[in-house]
Amino acid sequence: MGRLDGMTAMAPARNEPDLSFLLDHTSHVLRTQMSAALAEVGLTVRMHCVLVHALEEERTQIQLAELGDMDKTTMVVTVDALEKSGLAERRPSATDRRARIIAVTEEGARVAARSQEIVDRVHREALGALPKQEREVLLRALNRLAEGHLAVPSADGTARRARQQVK
Repeated sequence: MGRLDGMTAMAPARNEPDLSFLLDHTSHVLRTQMSAALAEVGLTVRMHCVLVHALEEERTQIQLAELGDMDKTTMVVTVDALEKSGLAERRPSATDRRARIIAVTEEGARVAARSQEIVDRVHREALGALPKQEREVLLRALNRLAEGHLAVPSADGTARRARQQVK
């Protein structure tokens, strides 16, 4: 058998579109655009996520970390930043004295409302690059994949878990 030095025609033929690349690339670019836009109000994507989910209902730091797909250390750093900015604070739970919840301050609620407008704008602009009919088809198809064939990760556990959507 000879070596493959200098040979370029040995790659296997691709028979399907590279769905992994398309989803990874567009997701990465959307995340960078979102990060840059949220910086307008001094938030990270994680800070926005914590504020919005903490405003929905009383939630512990552990619950919020799970919703935002954050490990314990990242969550602590995120809540520390929110507290330092005066946007949220750790408080004892009203229903379980042993638990501590993340309570959003009035200023935090104001910033969360503004940051949600920014998130909505970034999503609207991304989808606006497509004709309306294609937007609707794309969203329907992605929802169908997210709720069906691609709803549950492979059990081998080698890939990082994607953020789970709360219903």
